Amino acid sequence: MQITCKNCNQTYSGHFCNNCGQPADTHKLNLHFIWHDIQHAFFHFDKGVLFTAKELFTRPGDSIREFIEGKRVKHFKPISLVIILATLYGVLRHFFHFSILDKKAVAEIQGVEYESLNEWISHHYYWIILLSIPLFSIASYLVFRRQGYNFIEHFVLNTYMASQRLLLRIAIFPITKYYTESNYNKLFVDILMLLDIVLIFWSYITFFNNLSRIKAFLYSIFSYLLFLVIFVILLLLGVFIFDIHVK
Repeated sequence: MQITCKNCNQTYSGHFCNNCGQPADTHKLNLHFIWHDIQHAFFHFDKGVLFTAKELFTRPGDSIREFIEGKRVKHFKPISLVIILATLYGVLRHFFHFSILDKKAVAEIQGVEYESLNEWISHHYYWIILLSIPLFSIASYLVFRRQGYNFIEHFVLNTYMASQRLLLRIAIFPITKYYTESNYNKLFVDILMLLDIVLIFWSYITFFNNLSRIKAFLYSIFSYLLFLVIFVILLLLGVFIFDIHVK
């Protein structure tokens, strides 16, 4: 049956216009339409966030590689996903006031003058995650450059991996709030950091499946160490600027 598109007047057959992509069934504007629009715009539950979250914790490297190589219909877009998750984490942090830093250790090691800087880092962990994406991307691009992926593809890889870590933080935030206010604060923070590293290595090893597991693991270590070097240099620069500003 031939259909005339209500958007561009193109005549076509099928479920979508072959000229502009508008669905043939535009639905009546009612409460169901509003609910579906909210789901699609903010959560994309029908074919996005839940599927992508499941993939990131069952087959992270494989699913990200499939997205990069063109299998994208079921996946939520990487930039949108990480921004939504970072915003959600920030909202949870604001209302429930949990911290990922050991405040006692901060005070003992760095002194009161740097406590406000560390508090800012704790309160804005989601910003740290977002800002770390290009740093991880530079490191992985340099270390895995012979695998044939360009920098933007590495950026997409590390964006999904950042979403993976944010999903973990969001899922366990009640536990985080409990333990960061207990005597096991430092141990819990160390466990969180270890979990981050495990997720990063697991994703790299399964993504770069042309390499042997041992070689991919060693490259992952090298990439993470390179990231830390870049991060520490920028952090020291930030502390230096912060110190000048305070004085």
